[in-house]
Amino acid sequence: NYVYYFYYVLGTQGKLTECLENGRFYRNPDRPTHKMWTSEECSKYFLCLENEVFEFQCSTGLLFDVNRQICDFKPNVDNCDITAELAIPKPLLNEANCSEKNHLGCADGTCLPQDYFCDGSQDCPDASDEAHCDLTNDPNAAPPCNVSKCLLPDCFCSRDGTDIPGNLYPSQVPQMILVTFDDSINDDNWELYRKNVFPPELSNPNGCPLAATFFVSHQYNNNYYYTQKQWNSGYEIAVHSISHRGPKDWWSLNATIVDWFDEMAGQANILNRFAKIRAEDIRGMRVPFLSVGWNRQFLLMEEIGFVYDNSIVPPFSNPPLWPYTLDFKMPHSCKENNQVCPTRSYTGVWEIPLNQLEADNFTTCTTMASCIPNLSGRELYTILMHNFKRHYLSNRAPYGLHLNSKWFKNRERLASFHRFLKDVRKQPDVWLVTNWQAIQWMRKPKTLDQISSFEPWSCRKRFEKSEIACDIPNVCKLHNRILQQDRYLHTCIECPRSYPWIRNEFGVN
Repeated sequence: NYVYYFYYVLGTQGKLTECLENGRFYRNPDRPTHKMWTSEECSKYFLCLENEVFEFQCSTGLLFDVNRQICDFKPNVDNCDITAELAIPKPLLNEANCSEKNHLGCADGTCLPQDYFCDGSQDCPDASDEAHCDLTNDPNAAPPCNVSKCLLPDCFCSRDGTDIPGNLYPSQVPQMILVTFDDSINDDNWELYRKNVFPPELSNPNGCPLAATFFVSHQYNNNYYYTQKQWNSGYEIAVHSISHRGPKDWWSLNATIVDWFDEMAGQANILNRFAKIRAEDIRGMRVPFLSVGWNRQFLLMEEIGFVYDNSIVPPFSNPPLWPYTLDFKMPHSCKENNQVCPTRSYTGVWEIPLNQLEADNFTTCTTMASCIPNLSGRELYTILMHNFKRHYLSNRAPYGLHLNSKWFKNRERLASFHRFLKDVRKQPDVWLVTNWQAIQWMRKPKTLDQISSFEPWSCRKRFEKSEIACDIPNVCKLHNRILQQDRYLHTCIECPRSYPWIRNEFGVN
């Protein structure tokens, strides 16, 4: 059964008189359209399920946005007077026989430049330019990989995504392990991150500490003092949004380019201001819930200067896939987790795909937390080692282990993870590096006999005095008008006037 949300404005006697199966929105026909719409009315919406109607209402202070299908704050909702979602027709494209070159037709016959179609912004009067966009129907879809035109260091693709950069033999390639963490760094996980994630006696073959990438979200009390200390210790800090808002489909289906800017560029600004992380060091993003944001997300990345995304889950592949740039069409389909992947070309933007793990002969999983629950320590070690060998004994594509701190609450898991790391690090060609370090190697591939002097993998990073975390941070108790509550901010700089949030990332308002 399909679930459709129905929004209407209700009068005292109003009620839902239609419950259709086509997923369109209807207002109560008893409600006169010329009356003013109150906030109470604008906050109501309806769920139509199996021809029954269920009434809902947004939380206090929120209104229902009929276009985006979410409850949002009043300043962000400007369509209370809209009571019906109209079916958007398919564009005519070439059938419109537009007179100007490189123009295509909207459904109503309006001709616009081809680039306007499927760019994330509605330009046709009937919005048909954005209504039917996928890998098959996008008139601006990226072309298939052309290895003669896609050249390192700025472009990399291959026919099926399994080729090694630089045409190296697997035996010449360092096996990279990419450990990543999601969400905020706070008191709940700081001791784990500071002391226990990596065995202290282990290091990379060049003597540098093992490295990882943290995708940090502002929500859930991220501590920017801790974040700054992680950056000073050599970990990569990347972006995971400000709000980490739900529902998860919002990111794929409803988030506008402005929303992507507010969430991702805004979080980069917060990290830069309150953790003192250099703007040029904030290079990557991962979308909450891995709910990839179609062309809107990647257009924002290209325009703002994000270097890579680490959110797309390809189908299970043996051998696994190497990262690639989005100059050309992705080398795999995009059907996992109902993701909405980009269709257009984005020059120089890298995708580090989340290669799925093989848990057994019939089960695959993307993150360790999503693998078979209640595994014993022995079973977990077996899965980690089995998938390591799938990479190491084939094309040596980077082996991603995507984790969160809650997963490590189980001590048996932590012990098995440590055992795995100790065993694989016995190999002289295994490195634990950040996502950005992996991309740097791909841009300029070095063989194993050259890798010890590869500067991007060294640990000789220098920080300005102002970039080094303080001994005792400021603990700022701040009010946030949007969240309607007080929150604490830990930072080495002076306290802002209010708690940072979307469109107020510096806390000045």
